Amino acid sequence: MRVLFDLNVLLDVLLDRSPHADVASRLWAHVERKRIRGYVPAHGVTTIFYLASRSHSRERARAMVRDLLSVFRVPPLGSQVLEQALNLACDGFEDAVCAASAASAACDVLVTRDEKGFRHSNINVMSPSALLAALAHL
Repeated sequence: MRVLFDLNVLLDVLLDRSPHADVASRLWAHVERKRIRGYVPAHGVTTIFYLASRSHSRERARAMVRDLLSVFRVPPLGSQVLEQALNLACDGFEDAVCAASAASAACDVLVTRDEKGFRHSNINVMSPSALLAALAHL
């Protein structure tokens, strides 16, 4: 199963945001164990670095991004993906870029805590807890 992780789920792990970190960490572990193939949108990597460097040192932010890139794949983000995002009916452009990135990587699921932001996307969207429950049945 190919899963694109929205930034809110990744930040739950990286910044240990309670009460969401536990479920998000368990999903991350599924990616590390190669039970699922995890993807992160390219624009998300820069956002993660920025947010992590504000709450931690720049060196710690670099380490977080290195950890992220050692586990997750990053689908290419080019003008074609951005054009596709512009044509999606998502509430926000960032959400549309996530959905278009997921589609370009042939992802089966986009996991997010903001399901309503993707209600008009063309990708299957699941909450972290719903995806974790689904993985238990595989």
